[in-house]
Amino acid sequence: MATEVLSLRMDHELLERLREHAAKRGMSVQDYVVRTLMRDDFDQRFRTAVEETERFYGVT
Repeated sequence: MATEVLSLRMDHELLERLREHAAKRGMSVQDYVVRTLMRDDFDQRFRTAVEETERFYGVT
């Protein structure tokens, strides 16, 4: 399987929240994010978040 690099820029508050979630599971932030993206329900959760954001900003 080929791999690629994904670089993210996020604010301090979000990074701290990710660190807390990862630490509760004994994981690094990187491993936590990858595991979250690999979850079976990720696509549905992501789609729902996008739809809610679009409704909030009146994009739909």
